[in-house]
Amino acid sequence: MSEIKPVFLPERQRFALDDEGKIIGAAHFRDFDGAAGTERIFFHTTVDGEYGGQGLAGIMVKFALENTIASGAKIVPVCPYVKSYVAKHTEYDQHLVQPTKAHLDILPRG
Repeated sequence: MSEIKPVFLPERQRFALDDEGKIIGAAHFRDFDGAAGTERIFFHTTVDGEYGGQGLAGIMVKFALENTIASGAKIVPVCPYVKSYVAKHTEYDQHLVQPTKAHLDILPRG
């Protein structure tokens, strides 16, 4: 059985799930220079279909959010999965920033 682990890939602007060297999921982000410092906008989360139903997205998102908080950045939930996750985990409330048009304007299109 392989060991799937969450990893941080800052040069690719994502957190990912690594299955022995194969990336099987990602939580994509962009950093935004907000009034109170860095705000990390999470805008897209995926897990390869063959790995679905194992709770891996939740493991990756928790890792991403904890890493973001530890770095001193705020969390801007745009991705539906991340929005749902933080709605269920109120321990992140104090670290959230609601998305604004300025946040959305820096995200990739398509």
